Amino acid sequence: MTTKIRSALFVPASRPERFAKALAAGADTVIIDLEDAVEHTVKDKARQHVREFAQAHPQASFLLRVNGASTSWFGDDMAVCAELAAVAGILLPKAESAGQVAQAFAAGKPVLPIVESAAGVLALGELAASPGVQRLSFGSLDLMLELGTKPDTAGAQLLLDHIRCQILLHSAAQGLAPPLDGVYPDFADKEGLAAVAQQVRDMGFGGMLCIHPAQIPVIHSVFASAEDELDWARRVVATAHETGSSAFQLDGKMVDAPVIERARRMLED
Repeated sequence: MTTKIRSALFVPASRPERFAKALAAGADTVIIDLEDAVEHTVKDKARQHVREFAQAHPQASFLLRVNGASTSWFGDDMAVCAELAAVAGILLPKAESAGQVAQAFAAGKPVLPIVESAAGVLALGELAASPGVQRLSFGSLDLMLELGTKPDTAGAQLLLDHIRCQILLHSAAQGLAPPLDGVYPDFADKEGLAAVAQQVRDMGFGGMLCIHPAQIPVIHSVFASAEDELDWARRVVATAHETGSSAFQLDGKMVDAPVIERARRMLED
């Protein structure tokens, strides 16, 4: 699994005919979902679909969203994660403690906790510091439901941005990969998706979870560095190399060590 994730596309584990299509849709990674997208009565069958697909497609690589650590399905989900090389990482829903992360990491795969409850937000520090965590992700829809927040309102925006800031701070403090923002539920609203993607990109998020292939090109377009930004970064790095200085002026603006490092990171992407 690439450490750079702009888009992570969900596909229900109960729909095995969609697995290959999802993997070919162009997302940076695919999340086969054993949790919310699968009815309680078909959990075992869905898990078997994942196993059969991985065995039939040995080159496949995907994330697996397991059921929560407090559910009766978690143990069997972890067995599949440990068994299959195709499972490149574990998306851990409703993550609320370091102990839950440790249980998931015991399968030997990187863990991506989903912060989607009040308890999860309050445990951000220990979640981010837990061994095995690669990056955090945000489950905004579940959180708003728990808190009684009305979606698509100024109040919701205030709440979500407050928590996004905390996710970013804890991620950076622990040296994690840039976090993933939650899904944008209206997959027909490309303008709305682009606006959210631009905001979270500018905040520092690395990408977004998505629920429909049509969302992938929108997200990728927003998270791609514009050519003028890349040109600026090239000139900053070139000037630093030519002058041997970590402080100079470019285009009438002061450039110092943090700005040079930002330019280098842009070119690495």
